[in-house]
Amino acid sequence: MSNRIEISRDIAASPEEVYAAIADVTRMGEWSIECHTCEWTGDSTGPAVGATFEGHNRAGDKEWTTQATVTEADPGKAFTFECSMFDFHFSTWGYRIEETDEGSRVTEWTEDFLPDEIRPAAAELSGIDDRPARNTETISGTLERLAAALEA
Repeated sequence: MSNRIEISRDIAASPEEVYAAIADVTRMGEWSIECHTCEWTGDSTGPAVGATFEGHNRAGDKEWTTQATVTEADPGKAFTFECSMFDFHFSTWGYRIEETDEGSRVTEWTEDFLPDEIRPAAAELSGIDDRPARNTETISGTLERLAAALEA
């Protein structure tokens, strides 16, 4: 089953500034509610198609790490990555950035590919029973924190 969620937010910053903040995954912990740290892995040192990084996540007393591969890195326009655990691609996350008169409209989206039969194990691992509701909450929070940082 695929489940897609997307939320948009206007931010008073240029598309280039927004992209630079989002695509520097080492800063993700500044805006994300769930992902507290990311680091580039292997030979990857920055946003480029094929670059890899790990995301360290937490919810309550649960913590887990995912592996990500950048699938789109278009400065000022889009940044997308696939998330995996145990070599299983379970979701894709992305950001679309559009220029507006006041700055940028940023759309953060995710598509969840987790099969229904695996959801109970994923809920046990993360402590999150309702992943779509949680993703809606975290996307909204991420965009609010991103806007606060860039508009300061």
